[in-house]
Amino acid sequence: MVMATRCLQLFCLIVCSLAIIKTESATDLDFYEVKKTIVKNAVSKGAVCLDGSPPAYHFEPGFGEGVGNWFVQLAGGAWCTSVETCKERIRDNKVGSTTIMGPFTFQGIYSKNQSANPDFYNWNKVLVRYCDGGAFTGDVEYVDPATNLHFRGARIFEAVVEDVLAKGLKNAKNAILAGSSAGGYPAMLYCDHFRSLLPNTPRVKCFVDGGYFIHAKNQKQARGFEEIYNGLVTLHGSGKTLPKSCTSKMKPLLCLFPENMQQNIKIPLFIAMSAFDIFQINTTVEPNLHDVIENGTCTTSQNKAFREFRSEFLSTLPKPNNPKMRGVFIDSVNHHTSLLTRWSPENATMINNLSLPKAFGDWYFDRKYWYVIDEHDLPISKKHEHDGRADP
Repeated sequence: MVMATRCLQLFCLIVCSLAIIKTESATDLDFYEVKKTIVKNAVSKGAVCLDGSPPAYHFEPGFGEGVGNWFVQLAGGAWCTSVETCKERIRDNKVGSTTIMGPFTFQGIYSKNQSANPDFYNWNKVLVRYCDGGAFTGDVEYVDPATNLHFRGARIFEAVVEDVLAKGLKNAKNAILAGSSAGGYPAMLYCDHFRSLLPNTPRVKCFVDGGYFIHAKNQKQARGFEEIYNGLVTLHGSGKTLPKSCTSKMKPLLCLFPENMQQNIKIPLFIAMSAFDIFQINTTVEPNLHDVIENGTCTTSQNKAFREFRSEFLSTLPKPNNPKMRGVFIDSVNHHTSLLTRWSPENATMINNLSLPKAFGDWYFDRKYWYVIDEHDLPISKKHEHDGRADP
């Protein structure tokens, strides 16, 4: 009897231990830290962060059948459009300098959990850190000794990609250039160039995640992004980096709005965005709307503004006549970006029971070309986004 009890206890101990190991393994696969890689030779090329430090990225090698596939993401983090705000970014050290920048926690599309991320779990993954404040577009040769600020975002992109090409990207079978938030525009800007660097790669596509910020027609609403983009052109010298097909027709700052340049991109492009992206809404419609939306206390005039903005936003998207070239997933949830925090089955963004990871995976691998827009014409709070819908 004692022996049987001990055997049962031992069995339970083994089962519990295996369960713990399984749980820990799943966590390690879904969330893991990746140290930074400093591109030291970038300094000699003038490809440096705001404070003159070399650029950096985080690299996790692929494995199994994914060793020939590459996902490269340009990180976001707003912009700096004045000397003082750029200096603040250096003091912050996370978005203006790589001197004390630590590891980055990979999650979402970076997950190595096959069940949670079936299409991309075993790919080579690169996250390019954002340290120039100008959305990887600046290129000012002169450095004012009074400020010692460097505006070299375009050179950072070139230097980092060159380093990653040498790590194996040049032999890629499949490749994606993605960008989130402020990294979304440069993912579009450099999409065709990225493709030209991979002449022997059969499938190269680009992905904009929460970075399709439009130019509102209402002059008051347009002011926020106009001021930001004017700062990029005047302070960062972004004008010479922008597509000539656009700047030859309009002011350079207007070419930072995606609706004015995306039609000239030759490579397939996927756009994931909320029609009520909280950063876009706060900058364009009215500031500090997050709590109002989450608490369900929007006024009649605010709802009217939401509907008008949504209609305008949808009108700027690429037309659905060729979803193979322009995939779209436009939800209505009060959030900003999805690749890192809204990609797992538990929290993926949904439209009519279709998740963003499924839609993008289908579109990327040519299984089905999705062009999906949520029919809700008012913002949905995060706490109510799955009400009346099947869980992902």
